Amino acid sequence: MDTHFRLATAADAGAIVALVESAYRGDSSRIGWTTEADFLDGRRTGIDEVLALITGPRSAVLLAEQASNASAAPALLACANVACADGAGYFGMFCVRPDRQNAGLGKRVLAEAERIVRDEWSLPTMRMTVIDIRDELVAWYERRGYRRTGIRKPFPYGDARFGIPKRDDLRFEFLEKRL
Repeated sequence: MDTHFRLATAADAGAIVALVESAYRGDSSRIGWTTEADFLDGRRTGIDEVLALITGPRSAVLLAEQASNASAAPALLACANVACADGAGYFGMFCVRPDRQNAGLGKRVLAEAERIVRDEWSLPTMRMTVIDIRDELVAWYERRGYRRTGIRKPFPYGDARFGIPKRDDLRFEFLEKRL
């Protein structure tokens, strides 16, 4: 079955939230390797945040869908926020459906996001933040050309919009790649 990319519209917000929650929180996320369920509870995102990413200036949510047949709606497989921030591309809210991880789709989504930033927005660099204890995830990005910058920012403890931490050593680290 064919996988294709498109940019999300406001009508996609609920499906995006459901996908993100399934990939990062709760037992369903444990099927894949990207779960944050061992160190964060609570929600990962909400409708208002997703709508802001979809409608914000120089911001989009990239969707990867798979058409099942001519009469059925495409199945949402992956998403990522791509935005312009401080003269560079920013990549965030990236997830692949847990039962579709480890099949190469994440690499394709990342490559498409990089293409948008480089070719459509003419930006020279892609940046992102990751929770720095996620060594396996950081290594995945490093294999795709990203480097650790050593720049960190504190995790927003006390702000339930980012989840409820189960440990006290969380922080974000910036990764970047020249495009």
